[in-house]
Amino acid sequence: MPVLTFKGKTAVESYHHTVPHHRLEFDAKLSLLGKGEKSGGPSLEGNLIIEGDNLLALKALLPTHAGKVKCIYIDPPYNTGNEGWVYNDNLNQPQFKEWIDKEVGNELADPLRHDKWCCMMYPRLMLLRELLADDGIILVSIDDNEVASLRMILDEVFGEENFASAFVWNTEGHTDNQAHVKVNHEYIIGYAKRLNSLELGDVIDPNTPVNSNLRRGFAENSITKNGSGNPAAEIVLPKGFPCAVEELNLARSTVAPKFFDEVQRKGWISRDLTRRYNVTYPIRLDPMVVAKGKLAMPCKVFSGWANARKLQEYIEGGCSPIAEDGGNLTFYLSGGGVIYYKRSREAARNILSVLRNLGTTEQARYELEAMGLEFPYPKPRQLISYLLSFAGGPDGLVLDSCAGSGTTGHAILAINREQGTTRRFVLVQQPYDTKEDEAEEFNICSEVTVERMRNAASGYTSAKNGKVKVVGLGGTFTYARVGEPLFDAYKDFGKKAPSFIQLARYVFYTHTSRMLDEKKVNQKTGFIGSTDIGGGTSLYLLYDANDKADREVSTKTLAALAKKDKNPNWVIYAERIWMHPEQRREFQKATGKDVKLMLVPFDLK
Repeated sequence: MPVLTFKGKTAVESYHHTVPHHRLEFDAKLSLLGKGEKSGGPSLEGNLIIEGDNLLALKALLPTHAGKVKCIYIDPPYNTGNEGWVYNDNLNQPQFKEWIDKEVGNELADPLRHDKWCCMMYPRLMLLRELLADDGIILVSIDDNEVASLRMILDEVFGEENFASAFVWNTEGHTDNQAHVKVNHEYIIGYAKRLNSLELGDVIDPNTPVNSNLRRGFAENSITKNGSGNPAAEIVLPKGFPCAVEELNLARSTVAPKFFDEVQRKGWISRDLTRRYNVTYPIRLDPMVVAKGKLAMPCKVFSGWANARKLQEYIEGGCSPIAEDGGNLTFYLSGGGVIYYKRSREAARNILSVLRNLGTTEQARYELEAMGLEFPYPKPRQLISYLLSFAGGPDGLVLDSCAGSGTTGHAILAINREQGTTRRFVLVQQPYDTKEDEAEEFNICSEVTVERMRNAASGYTSAKNGKVKVVGLGGTFTYARVGEPLFDAYKDFGKKAPSFIQLARYVFYTHTSRMLDEKKVNQKTGFIGSTDIGGGTSLYLLYDANDKADREVSTKTLAALAKKDKNPNWVIYAERIWMHPEQRREFQKATGKDVKLMLVPFDLK
């Protein structure tokens, strides 16, 4: 597989592993809590808005959300040369210091802007993949500036075999660029975590004609098809084969014997043969007699076929419907003696790769202005709603780590109200930006993203027309900020010490790459979970945030654990280890336990 090379790649390929885990600090005042919720009680299970650098936020989410996200949608910087996005990741290698905290400008002023964009995207995509469920999908908006680079990075991170689709979104709006060809499209690139596990919802493209069979819940067509890819064959329709009419009596077809000789030599039926011999299909080699809606006697027919194997399966099954995923397949004769298939579904699916008539940036901006909010280039809610209607499932968790004005969250609230679903969202947005044409800084997350979600959920009076009241869609959310690192090995914890459960989530995830099952945690013994590795491995955390309990490893500690824990392997994280290595070896020899001891926090990186 070809791979993309860019300056800094060697530094960022594993950079996501070195990013420290940060705490999420909850803000009850900016949260929208439901009845019965504690005023300051954080909820990681429901809707969540996180203010902060998305790289740090994604790392902070791993212990609680890894493998749980059904759909990721992101709208990252397109690197147009006019955005002025800032590359501020903490790459400490000297050759990359020049990049840190510098605005990425136009190509002439910054010839390395494409390399910087790749360096910015790579570790974030690595973390997003860890958060994505096995049956999940990631959708990334992009334009021509970086679509080629994005595809190659996604091939590398998710695997080219997991490519799902490259949607082309017709942006519909006016174009004011002076290029020879006016650009009115963007891309939305989709990759699955595991393509063979991906299940998309049954959705019909909104541009599908109203009278389409898809909208009626079935599709049907003739299965006669002549061409080089459809070898001609004789099929025997049995007595009892269904027909669309009650009565039918068609004579045997009259076809010159030379026709069959030429078909046999050629192997298939060409248009020229059909024209020269004036043949209609299927050719009836016996009379076709129907009584009471079924064949009264067997009838041999000859043609090229589009679905011969399925037809034969249908016949061999006694003309009973063939069960397919979400529907049934049947065959029947038309009033003209033509064989048709009919594929019925409880719900049809017609997802097209070209997305049209799904709103414009101008309409999205108008919707925000009606709330009294400003945001440049928001994505239209219709577009995101359509994507989420088939990606993520009716009760799935959706993550948008480039949340902007909050379109993704707004779309989810609307879908839940319209369809009665229980989708949830996690939105991550950088706090600060500079208003267009103004020098002042403002907090996008708290002043735009949250306010939009509050208005969408609770309702608002239009700023465009004070008489128009927009009804709220319902829903709640918890607001959090990316706070301090979970711990600092070179500082005393003091009042900022992480709680036992915070540290337990982190320890368990870093050791197993799985979420902690908090119901199995026993803080008294320090047990936080187990794995099947090596015939059974128990994980312990001997830690007290307030330093009131004696949380140390000694021969006494291990002897007490041995009375209850039968697993042959133990991994123990502790604040203090009062055991000589020889004592540990003697214990292992006496009990048969394989014990690994690690200090907190020095062995946690």
